[in-house]
Amino acid sequence: MSAVRRAIDSAAATLAEAGIASARWDAEELAAHVSGTERGRLALLDSPGDDFFCRYRDIVAARSRRVPLQHLTGTAAFGPLMLRVGPGVFIPRPETEALLAWVTEQRVPARPVIVDLCTGSGALAVALAHQHPAARIVAVDDSEEALEYARRNAAGTAVELVRADVTAPGLLPELHGGVDMVVANPPYVPDAAPVEPEVAQHDPLHAVFGGPDGMAVIAPIVELAGRWLRPGGVFAVEHDDATAAKTVELVGGTKLFEDVTEHKDLAGRPRFVTARRQDRRT
Repeated sequence: MSAVRRAIDSAAATLAEAGIASARWDAEELAAHVSGTERGRLALLDSPGDDFFCRYRDIVAARSRRVPLQHLTGTAAFGPLMLRVGPGVFIPRPETEALLAWVTEQRVPARPVIVDLCTGSGALAVALAHQHPAARIVAVDDSEEALEYARRNAAGTAVELVRADVTAPGLLPELHGGVDMVVANPPYVPDAAPVEPEVAQHDPLHAVFGGPDGMAVIAPIVELAGRWLRPGGVFAVEHDDATAAKTVELVGGTKLFEDVTEHKDLAGRPRFVTARRQDRRT
């Protein structure tokens, strides 16, 4: 067994003891990061040098203290993208890829107007910009730290970044009735819900918790979608797995939407609601 493989085995055991469910995966990802190679090519790594082992021990120790893997590597995979992330921005989760898959299947005009609310790292906005290069895409967040990451991730695209609070009344009135798609992955975890140490200690809590019932930001987003979307425009919003019924009721209760539908994420948990703007304006 190579020295690298022994180091990875030891790291995996350390991470498992720290309570990390993905210990083996994380140990290999960190080894690939430190060595500057891909995870699938680690078996070809023969003699990386003493510097590798020192750096690897340090980064594994940080991960065992529950520093997020993505903070240590500086990147997070999201669908076809590799995004830059770090302290101060919410790390995009695989669960949101189910929402992305749904919106990419929707028919929109050749030059659609798309709004991504609570954009964070820009994950949804950038993914949609790659799918719809002729689109006008507006990505909104109230955190300058998050928007700094979004700027880096959106480089080379036409994504427009706006710093604003999505709960502010009358936001972006110029979009009224002119948007083809609104997507949002807002803070939605109920305030009292337990979260992993990686979230509690490292994710910006402002981007995680959504009030006592997790609906404090979702409600104004539904109002914005109803105001901005043109007839036939589509809406998708992520929610906590305990608030699916509340979100469906909220969206359907406006009487502005049709085809209100609950969807499950990749793990089979209720995760986002979609709808289509009715032709009738009220």
